[in-house]
Amino acid sequence: MKKITGLLMLAFMVVNNTDVIGQSIIKAEETTYRNPLPVVFGDPYVLYVKGDKYYLYGTGGVTHGFAAYSSTDLVHWKPEGQVWYANNENAWNDSTAGWDGAYWAPEVYEVKGKFYMFYSAQWKKNPNKDFENFRIGVAVADKPTGPFIDLAKKPVFDPGYPIIDANVFFDDNGKLYLYYSRVAYKHPVKSEVAQWAKSKGWFKEIEESWVYGVELKPDFSEVIGEPVLILRPPVSMKDKQAEWESRSVTSNEVNRRWTEGSVTFKKGNTYYMMYSANYFGGKNYAVGYATSKSPLSPFKKSNDNPVLAKNSDNGGIVTGTGHNSITYSPDGKEMFCVYHGRTTATGNDRVLFVDRMKILKDGRLIVEGPNTEPQPLPFGLNKQ
Repeated sequence: MKKITGLLMLAFMVVNNTDVIGQSIIKAEETTYRNPLPVVFGDPYVLYVKGDKYYLYGTGGVTHGFAAYSSTDLVHWKPEGQVWYANNENAWNDSTAGWDGAYWAPEVYEVKGKFYMFYSAQWKKNPNKDFENFRIGVAVADKPTGPFIDLAKKPVFDPGYPIIDANVFFDDNGKLYLYYSRVAYKHPVKSEVAQWAKSKGWFKEIEESWVYGVELKPDFSEVIGEPVLILRPPVSMKDKQAEWESRSVTSNEVNRRWTEGSVTFKKGNTYYMMYSANYFGGKNYAVGYATSKSPLSPFKKSNDNPVLAKNSDNGGIVTGTGHNSITYSPDGKEMFCVYHGRTTATGNDRVLFVDRMKILKDGRLIVEGPNTEPQPLPFGLNKQ
């Protein structure tokens, strides 16, 4: 989610050997790559179109809309320009609202030859004049490069509170599930962390964002049933997750705790949900995961969390790692975590990282990052 400012192409051209449009020069003798990649994007989402290539979508890069990149190998990315415009014929968003319209976190899915983009934006229906009035929309296109046009002149649904970070899971039985984050805006929650912060005289209350799930109609027109709470920050400070998920509060950074940027996949009979916690604009943004035996049952957070976090405390250069998506190498044998982060060189700009990840035999999820050292190119790619 959230907006990006600035460009760092010149620095990337030096560090990553790139041409003037920001795409790395592909050489036949290349065997390795290194992060960060030359794409200034937040909330990256990768779609693989079989027989074609990879497509990357994210927050930023254009005004009042979404841009896309394409790649044959997950490493060298070509700009495809703006693919969704806020003023399309079925627009329901408000480009004059706070956060410059809040065009955040697009994800694109291919279904029966069509491409569907789920995204977050400010809703123009706002009788209470709320500053954060986000909802989730869906747009459709004939090609992964658009143009995407909204399916309807309204959001997918209105739960009665602002929501962002849509992720759609397609289950084996044909059912679809929409996961999203209820934002922290006007959502103060009682907890031991909130009591502790108040006792320190830092914050009167702590607002929280929570991840919900709900079944989705196959045509994406609306949801089925009522949303179910899936993940939230811990109430007790004794909870193992409380320390890393509360760092934005315990560092006196901001009076909010986040659970957002979720992405769900299935391995065997287990449903995995990766999620991000802490302030998206700070150094403590990090990724954890939880598991369940069904899409809308309670998810149990892993004791190994966080599985992706800053390495600056250990001599590294990376902070603010989060809001990831998942994809596979061209031959399908390697699993990759695609996420944004910051480095000492990129400053506040969020840039693209692609690192390997795996599910161990005991079910544990491992992300091999943040990695800024040379690493092998993805398996199964066609050299150019």
